[in-house]
Amino acid sequence: MEQWREQAVEKAAAPKKSGALVTGASSGIGEAISRMLCEQGYQVYGIGRDFSRQKPMPAEFRPICCDVTDADALCRAVGQIRKEAAIEVLVNNAGCGYYGLHEELNAAKIKAMVRTNLEAPLVLSSLLLRDLKRTEGYIINICSVTARAFNPHGCAYGATKAGLLSFSQSLFEEARKYGVKVVSILPDMTATELYRNADFAADGEPRARLEPMEVAEAVRFAISRRDGMVCTELALKPQLHRIARKKIKKCKNM
Repeated sequence: MEQWREQAVEKAAAPKKSGALVTGASSGIGEAISRMLCEQGYQVYGIGRDFSRQKPMPAEFRPICCDVTDADALCRAVGQIRKEAAIEVLVNNAGCGYYGLHEELNAAKIKAMVRTNLEAPLVLSSLLLRDLKRTEGYIINICSVTARAFNPHGCAYGATKAGLLSFSQSLFEEARKYGVKVVSILPDMTATELYRNADFAADGEPRARLEPMEVAEAVRFAISRRDGMVCTELALKPQLHRIARKKIKKCKNM
């Protein structure tokens, strides 16, 4: 009994691991960022809906199946994570995109983009902000170059990213005196599955697209600055401005 008590005291007194939470961690940019943070020594909690197709990850990575649009499930997941680790880095990366004329978007698609791209980062930042003040940590919001552009055929998507950028800027001014760093990463066309619902994709020419690991390297750069200097915004663009149009399959008349 006495031995059990001693072990319990030691466990309670042991410092929590340095943790990072990444949304959309099952593939693409989120997976690349998770790998990079594991290499940096963080215990990484990756939130995603399906990890079945993910390649083997480092031992420091812990997958958490959760839909970020389910606020209740998200709150429960964060509550458990906070018991295990002291979160120093929050990466709001999960994204959802539907493209086309705005009149062709239904309410469900608009709702999915707003809840994934904007609501979830707001909720997670709120849940973890007190922890990040204690650790003087980072909130990294993966925005998009569309946040600073006109977006015909992507009005709603661009609006959610512009909202996320505005939130990032305001939150930094609110929390900077507590040591919290808020960084917006604005990637252009990247070779991910974000465009699976669009009639276009990242071009096959390497100079006309970004790779997920390049976005992860931007995150590494942001979190490795000296204490007292914050890089609040990073825009990433490929050398060439080009997209690939997907071929539309035509149905044959029977």
